[in-house]
Amino acid sequence: MNKKWLILPGLALVAQAFQPDRSVQANDPEHDLITVTAPAAEVQDLLRNACYDCHSDRTTYPWYSYITPVNFWMQHHIDEGRAEFDMSSWGRRRDKWQRHKAKESVEMLEEGKMPLPSYTWVHPQARLSDAERNALMGFFKGLMPAGESEEGKEER
Repeated sequence: MNKKWLILPGLALVAQAFQPDRSVQANDPEHDLITVTAPAAEVQDLLRNACYDCHSDRTTYPWYSYITPVNFWMQHHIDEGRAEFDMSSWGRRRDKWQRHKAKESVEMLEEGKMPLPSYTWVHPQARLSDAERNALMGFFKGLMPAGESEEGKEER
């Protein structure tokens, strides 16, 4: 057997020793979006299934998230999601930020950009039907002042 063929599997095995940083900022559970806004049970489930893995400090890591290089790719997406909109810190944020994130969430849902197709591919529970997508959009629209969620209106 040619020893060159052992190098690649050996490197792959050594690479498993390297894992991304999965630490999260400690957030008081009282500031969590679901706790603060108390949405209907259906919306809570939708948020947990379609949003919270990447947009909160309550990420559930599946078995394959510990395999290099998948682990770094996934953690990068999670870190980006939290940086963009961390639902665990909702109650610590100013009203203007909350309105802005609610408006962005509606836009992302309307355009089908969230949840990411790469996420729903391996998390079928995160795939949203039209009714579920509308329920989430209705929830986020409800977090904006009256009139702000209407088409064509700019944020004040």
